[in-house]
Amino acid sequence: MARDEGKFDPREDLSTQRPHGKAASAEPLDDEDSPLALDLEPEEESPFLRGQKRVPVRRSALPRRTATKVKYAVIALLIIGAVGFASAFTYNYGATSWRFRLDSSDNIEVQGITNVPRNAVLAVLGADIGRNLFFVPLAVRKQQLEQIPWVESAAVMRLLPNRLRVSITERTPVAFARIGSRIQLIDAHGVLMDLPAGSRDRKYSFPVIVGMSSAEPLSTRAARMKIYSGFVRELDSEGSRYSADLSEVDLSDPSDIKVTVPDPAGAVLIHLGDANYLGRYKLYLAHVSEWRQQFTNLESVDLRYERQVIVNPDVRSGARKP
Repeated sequence: MARDEGKFDPREDLSTQRPHGKAASAEPLDDEDSPLALDLEPEEESPFLRGQKRVPVRRSALPRRTATKVKYAVIALLIIGAVGFASAFTYNYGATSWRFRLDSSDNIEVQGITNVPRNAVLAVLGADIGRNLFFVPLAVRKQQLEQIPWVESAAVMRLLPNRLRVSITERTPVAFARIGSRIQLIDAHGVLMDLPAGSRDRKYSFPVIVGMSSAEPLSTRAARMKIYSGFVRELDSEGSRYSADLSEVDLSDPSDIKVTVPDPAGAVLIHLGDANYLGRYKLYLAHVSEWRQQFTNLESVDLRYERQVIVNPDVRSGARKP
């Protein structure tokens, strides 16, 4: 019986089926060596899942923060080393180079001197001629310059490459002082100064202070000059410049300032005490003509007492007036 090729018979063995349009193979389909063999059964999974293999990472021997600190420390050391080397080189060059040598006194610039002789300044700095500029002891030279009587303060500075600049602030005299048989100038701090060279061409309009000596300490003269400054300030407080009328001021007794006033009829010594200088001096100016009429020889007046005046107390017991 002929087979109908257009129908499929389920009873027919699958092994006898051939692909449509293909020739039947002589070898069995389940041959494992055949490239056409298919493994239709799924592979069973292992009950134990294996983790993915980790890739080893190479780590530094130091933590990152520590490594950063070490890096910065090394950089800092390198910078310090470079700076130190540059400093050492610069110091060696500055200490040995001829460019920084103070060759002569022409390399010393002096400012602010009027009464201080330049030779007095150069006498202090003369030891530095020929010396390296960086080895000049500026602080020591400043102290030595301030020992010159006319120098109130001094500043010494280096000017590269080979010059010194000296700036002087001179003392300001406020009066003459009779020291023994000599007349000297004195400032508000009690420092005595000789009359500067060429002082004949310079006029000083000061009274002469008496009652001081060169043997007394500077602190004593400074205290007396403080009294004198207050006295002059009060005497000139109204703008009349009465202090310019005085020829002498005696500070030997701080409790009684005595002044000498020149007058065509004769100088008069006035006792002004230790207070109310202006009021007492104006009292003298108001009555001096009257006293000269009453007393033939007016030599001194004591105005220290309230409501009374003692005339010629230094000569004899004077008359008392209300």
